[in-house]
Amino acid sequence: MAFTPESGDALVVVDVQRDFCPGGSLAVPEGDQVVPVINRLAPRFRTVVTTHDSHPSDHSSFERHGGPWPDHCVEGTPGWELHPDLKVDPHHQVFKGRDRETDGYSGWSPELADFLAHRGTTRVVVVGLALDYCVQATALDARAAGHEVLVLTDATRAVNVNPDDGERALDALRAAGVHEDRAEG
Repeated sequence: MAFTPESGDALVVVDVQRDFCPGGSLAVPEGDQVVPVINRLAPRFRTVVTTHDSHPSDHSSFERHGGPWPDHCVEGTPGWELHPDLKVDPHHQVFKGRDRETDGYSGWSPELADFLAHRGTTRVVVVGLALDYCVQATALDARAAGHEVLVLTDATRAVNVNPDDGERALDALRAAGVHEDRAEG
């Protein structure tokens, strides 16, 4: 049976951007496979938020500046754009990672918390890329802020820099009281 959103649920779509999909500079394996799932899911929510990894070209997380990652999601480049097949109409957008010295994994912020409170959100449903970084950080921060949080596992994928990073992320989410389900049966 497919997941059914409740009236107080908000969908947070994390970083479904070209650079995180196949062909991108920091591609998540099968990252594009979340797109059709999210497209079917999003219209069923009263509140939809998108997060966007938005780095300056000299971001400290880039390998050429001593960081662990290739250049990715540089604001204004094609890789920064949302996946072209993603069809969501967000009520709010979060741009994270703009500070050169901050990784910006989490899309959670006081501004987002205020926006969701004004929308009457009682549960935060998190999907997107990548499970073991930005999805995990966003879900954990929302949970730490006192929200009920649900991650839909078929609407996210892990980058798995180390084998089983995705499974370790799910273990950490469970330990923090984050629930999991599947968007589709």
